[in-house]
Amino acid sequence: MTEHQKRDRPWLMRTYAGHSTASDSNALYRRNLAKGQTGLSVAFDLPTQTGYDSDHILARGEVGRVGVPVGHVGDMRTLFDGIPLEQTNTSMTINATAMWLLALYQVVAEEQGADIAKLTGTTQNDIVKEYLSRGTHVFPPGPSVRLITDMIAYTVGNIPKWNPINICSYHLQEAGATPVQEIAYAMCTAISVLDAVRDSGQVPAERMGDVVARISFFVNAGVRFVEEMCKMRAFAQLWEKVTLERYGVTDPKQRRFRYGVQVNSLGLTEAQPENNVQRIVLEMLAVTLSKDARARAVQLPAWNEALGLPRPWDQQWSLRIQQVLAYESDLLEYGDIFNGSEVIEAKTAALLAGAEAEIAKVLEMGGVIPAVESGYLKSNLVASHAARRARIESGEDKIVGVNCFDTTEPSPLTADLDTAIMVVDPASERSVLAALEAWRGQRDEAAAQEALAELKAVAATEANLMPATLACARAGVTTGEWSFALREVFGEYRAPTGVGGAPVAVAAEPGGELEQVRAAVAATAEELGAGKLRLLVGKPGLDGHSNGAEQIAVRARDAGFEVIYQGIRLTPEQIVSAAVAEDVHCVGLSILSGAHAELVPDVLKRLRRTGVEDVPVIVGGIIPAADGEALKAAGVAAVFTPKDFGITTIIGRIVDEIRLANRLQPWTPAPTPAAN
Repeated sequence: MTEHQKRDRPWLMRTYAGHSTASDSNALYRRNLAKGQTGLSVAFDLPTQTGYDSDHILARGEVGRVGVPVGHVGDMRTLFDGIPLEQTNTSMTINATAMWLLALYQVVAEEQGADIAKLTGTTQNDIVKEYLSRGTHVFPPGPSVRLITDMIAYTVGNIPKWNPINICSYHLQEAGATPVQEIAYAMCTAISVLDAVRDSGQVPAERMGDVVARISFFVNAGVRFVEEMCKMRAFAQLWEKVTLERYGVTDPKQRRFRYGVQVNSLGLTEAQPENNVQRIVLEMLAVTLSKDARARAVQLPAWNEALGLPRPWDQQWSLRIQQVLAYESDLLEYGDIFNGSEVIEAKTAALLAGAEAEIAKVLEMGGVIPAVESGYLKSNLVASHAARRARIESGEDKIVGVNCFDTTEPSPLTADLDTAIMVVDPASERSVLAALEAWRGQRDEAAAQEALAELKAVAATEANLMPATLACARAGVTTGEWSFALREVFGEYRAPTGVGGAPVAVAAEPGGELEQVRAAVAATAEELGAGKLRLLVGKPGLDGHSNGAEQIAVRARDAGFEVIYQGIRLTPEQIVSAAVAEDVHCVGLSILSGAHAELVPDVLKRLRRTGVEDVPVIVGGIIPAADGEALKAAGVAAVFTPKDFGITTIIGRIVDEIRLANRLQPWTPAPTPAAN
């Protein structure tokens, strides 16, 4: 019998969870902890993430959809009722409003009698990647960096075991980043943050090692196993170098590269979704097998996330995948099994060299903030994503069940699509709104307004904002009130879309699909007496995941459309106003948050009320089949979901809908001349 080796402690095991209401989410967390989950990962809904109260016009249809609504300290109490925070490691995916949510968390911990110095967990708090990918930013870059700096300075002094920022390359990969770009842009963000903390004077120079020790990263693990594992080894080596050479941190423990991971949700497919299980497993191995670059926390998506909101059972399946690897295999009994591999070392060195070259380019621009403001980073990501989509469409990159091996037996997992995902009860939103109104009516209004006035006064100075934010939390201030007080001082920010600067990703080869679509666009414009066909791409509501909208905009531009794309976070009224003002031929709406059932019909009604009858409306997003049929019945011309991976084909369908709406005959391409 083989003697068993001493096993390393497993990584923290989490599932990203939260929905409907604080009480519903609390019940879910308690069930997950009872199943062996060792940390919590809180998903907040989009109004909470973007600093709106649940009754704001932009929050309509978004409340409790992609996470839990937390409007005030009372909601936070409910969320963690019966969960001792001093003994719980909590990760909160929150960015623009991170300071506010940490303040609520601290106040609830104090109410539980916890020693806040013992609190462990993470606030994501990476605003830079929000400008580039997820879109939940609120304030301009300067004030956003100040909020991050103030939080880091506060936690180092008061909550020393807390990770005040989780620098995210995860979302950069989802926005199209190559491994080199993912490493480089995340490291540039880390450099920008550490420079800001060092230069703020809030942390003594001798304590910069303590700051570095609490910086964590959140990364993406894609399906290209070898490349992803080498990426993590390169990340660790680069962090070691930067913290030693740039910041003079001599303690090896403080320089350790600390990261959590969620494996790639972008690569999950709606077609043959059962294949997502093996994708998730393979991606998890890339961040666990190499001990020298092993994740400290792992959260896995569920197999059905490309279909909609996972059920508790689906999340349990993902947790069990982690537990089988950690407790049944012998992985944790050995050192790094890849040390000495020539293949691994060569690939790691290549990624490291490429990342260092890109970092140097960004630093020459003045750092990550100027690179964001100029649009350089966003354009690069849009271009990389467009190139990736083009490889999938051409078949160069193979996706099993999507562009190859797509014949399938009927799946028992999706036989009843209505029960294969969780559906948020619309009554939940109404109950949240009623509770919010009751909260405002019961609090000490004078104390709340006094706290808000003090917050604005401090924001106008250079003092740390955390104490004033804590005072707001204790006074019963709401999420929207806190953020709008700071909006008054800091202003708001709309990030560059990157669409205009993205190069052509697909050549219009003779006889190819794009050439045919371009001919259809030109012919249709001529028949309608328009110089160009005009397509409005709109993002209603608070969903900031703009990758799909950007790719449609870029490909439509390359096909000859004039594209009107104003970015994220628009009301239905703003979208319709733009459609009328620009006299567009089609309106395309992109929604991934699940708010389509409310927002899309609103756009349709407003458009028709203006007298516009011949402009088709198309919709794209994560839309269950039943919802898609309901949208078509309401007047939507076409619905596209992740299974529709051919972007050029989608643009061709848009042309077809424009012709149909304008009573033109279906367009047929001119016959190809016969060869001599």
